Amino acid sequence: MLLAKIRQRKKIALAVASSGIASTLLRGGRTAQSAFKLPLNLAHGDHPVCDISKGSGQAKVLQQCTAIIWDECTMAHKKPLEALHHTLQDLRSNNDLMGGSTVVLAGDFRQTLPIIQRSSPADELNACLKAWRYVKTFTLTTNMRVHLTGDASAATFSEQLLMSGDGKAPPDPNTGLIQFPHYFCNIVCSVDELKVNVFPDIHHNYRRHEWLCERAILASKMIASIY
Repeated sequence: MLLAKIRQRKKIALAVASSGIASTLLRGGRTAQSAFKLPLNLAHGDHPVCDISKGSGQAKVLQQCTAIIWDECTMAHKKPLEALHHTLQDLRSNNDLMGGSTVVLAGDFRQTLPIIQRSSPADELNACLKAWRYVKTFTLTTNMRVHLTGDASAATFSEQLLMSGDGKAPPDPNTGLIQFPHYFCNIVCSVDELKVNVFPDIHHNYRRHEWLCERAILASKMIASIY
């Protein structure tokens, strides 16, 4: 919605993401690595910058853009953000934060944080975007997909996932494992039963693209069917 509103006003809004899959979900989206020409050894530099020259077309876009929206930013190292900050200051001849441009970082810190090889938990936390002093965090608290559909089962599923992500789901006193209510998902006992539950009668339905798009096995080792 932010991208659409800015572009409706005939202004430039860049959409980037930390992963290729996430970038395909954004209209006109690209990976941050591609859009900003980020060097591969950013984590080892003290003053990281993007590999963009002032006379290039990318430089002109960054000079004129009103906003940059960076999705799935939580898995990114803070060094790329610092590189973008320094590059925008240089390209726009503006010493303000991000050269005066608005940068929106979207993501969920319950997901995977930056992975630092042979590091301690302190190193990983230091590499996280939250460790960058200029980042201000805003939290969205309403699941709009559940709110608009009014699906009670989807609301319960969402609440259970949040409890698990926040570490509030009570573990079983005997096993120490998190126990979900019986209505949380469908439990199967074998991979064959999982495939039948997720893709029933697939020999006749495999040509129906809409049917296939509505179901998937998220991980091969799951015992719960998601559809």
